[in-house]
Amino acid sequence: MATTRRGRRPGASDTRALILAAARASFAAKGFGGTTIRGVAGAAGVDAALVHHYFGSKDDLFMASLDIPVDPRSLLAPMVAEGPEGAAERFLGVFLSVWDDPEVQPSLLAVARAVMDPASQRLLSDGFLPVVILPVGQALGIDRPEHRMPLVASQVVGLILLRYVLRVEPLASMESDRLVATYAPTIQRYLTGDLP
Repeated sequence: MATTRRGRRPGASDTRALILAAARASFAAKGFGGTTIRGVAGAAGVDAALVHHYFGSKDDLFMASLDIPVDPRSLLAPMVAEGPEGAAERFLGVFLSVWDDPEVQPSLLAVARAVMDPASQRLLSDGFLPVVILPVGQALGIDRPEHRMPLVASQVVGLILLRYVLRVEPLASMESDRLVATYAPTIQRYLTGDLP
């Protein structure tokens, strides 16, 4: 009688890469909500426990599947800890310092271009928003974060597109302090101000 082997596949040194490839395909096709650890494990030909072993939670698997050299959740944690007042300036400061880093920017550009591909657009709406952006609003304790944080994301995604992907002037060469001064009041209003 044949038995099904569980856990690591025999002789497979690239199990982690197989899991990531399966996760990327699932997140792109089904979005964050439609992707399951069990489904990713099945597509990769491994046990679900092995996915948890390598990546922990589904949120962590999603972040790993983006293949960016920084985890925005850990970068934003100190900003969030200081509370909602002045959060927009701190958020933009972190955001610009990462995006303007020449070591990190190529990976971020690859993700930004992938998200704009219609086949992968759910990575932003069903992945990045609920895994990274919405928890920032929740941790800040703002009211209606599910309404406010997509507004914040609209400014950030627009800035990414114009400054880094399309390189539209004057945004492409504007000093980061000036960008913060320009964008922060609008983002702060989205976070804590009165909204219609």
